[in-house]
Amino acid sequence: MKLLKILCTILVISMISAACPVMPVRALSDKDITAPSAVLMDASTGEVLYEKSPHEIRPCASITKVMTLLLVMEAIESGKLSLSDNITASAHAASMGGSDIWLEQGETMTADEMIKATIVASANDAAVALAEHISGTEDEFVGAMNKRAKELKMNDTVFMNCNGLDEDGHVTSAYDVAVMSRELIKHRKILEYSNIWMDELRGGKTQLVNTNKLLKSYKGITGLKTGTTSKAGSCISATAERDGLSLIAVVLGSESGKSRFSDAAKLLDFGFANYTMYTPDIPEEAVTEIAVKSGMSDTVGTVSSAGDKILIKKGSESGITPEVILPSEIDAPVDKGAVIGKVIYKSGGKQIAECPVTAEEGVRRINFGDIFGIFARALI
Repeated sequence: MKLLKILCTILVISMISAACPVMPVRALSDKDITAPSAVLMDASTGEVLYEKSPHEIRPCASITKVMTLLLVMEAIESGKLSLSDNITASAHAASMGGSDIWLEQGETMTADEMIKATIVASANDAAVALAEHISGTEDEFVGAMNKRAKELKMNDTVFMNCNGLDEDGHVTSAYDVAVMSRELIKHRKILEYSNIWMDELRGGKTQLVNTNKLLKSYKGITGLKTGTTSKAGSCISATAERDGLSLIAVVLGSESGKSRFSDAAKLLDFGFANYTMYTPDIPEEAVTEIAVKSGMSDTVGTVSSAGDKILIKKGSESGITPEVILPSEIDAPVDKGAVIGKVIYKSGGKQIAECPVTAEEGVRRINFGDIFGIFARALI
């Protein structure tokens, strides 16, 4: 009898769970986030999942170093900079105030050490030393920062220096910070630095402790950068990954370091509770043969990136439907990889993703010489 009661209880709980699935975290309101400006962005798509005054023009303190480090990573990728390169601190670099590693004029460290100091300890002097090594002067490097910002359509941003020390006209927005953070974490190497909690330089004489306290308290945190000045307040661009979902939470202008970390955690919690990366099935119609007019081949095969993971709201999986859009015939020539059509995924009547359908191989346009050759071979 006791066993029967237990089984009945389990059955009732299961029925209730099935009828009343766990609800995601409620929508965030502006009152939930204490900072004056914030953005939560999906790193894979760039979609904004939450925003509060996202384009408000504000200083961002050492969050500036996200762009500095982006140019550093791009210099490494292009071969202009190597992690083993020795970098000598100039008088200008050594003169920086605020957070630093107390570089002395003429002191030399590797690029690897300078990057570590810049992202872990938010060292202003190391950031300037890197900038000068890459571009010759900080001013030249700042010019490159502003050029890259324009390329990324960071329309709210103007950089006046490479480290984020308060300076008139040095401004950005929460949205722009999310954009440049997204670009930086495409360089996965940077996460090896932003994940460091404690390290050392100068043979153990200089201790580094990460300014991002979420590294010790938030599951899945991967980085990225904090910043604090009297004008900017307390700021953070926090990146985290769970189950294939990568998020960027930007908080600008918090009243304290504690509140910026709290706000960033709330944003990330909201994202992970409400969104997931979903792998849809590839529709059969997306992998087919398309007739080719005036081509050396009568048809061309198609392939599709449909099936790649897409960002969706949790619980909406069953309502996702694909629509394949393809022409019945295309004209030659056809380049391999040319976009022929697309697969549109919809949920609740709204488009949530679009994947191209491309040519599996190239098809050359037939010409007089080809016709003559075919005719000659037929006679033989």
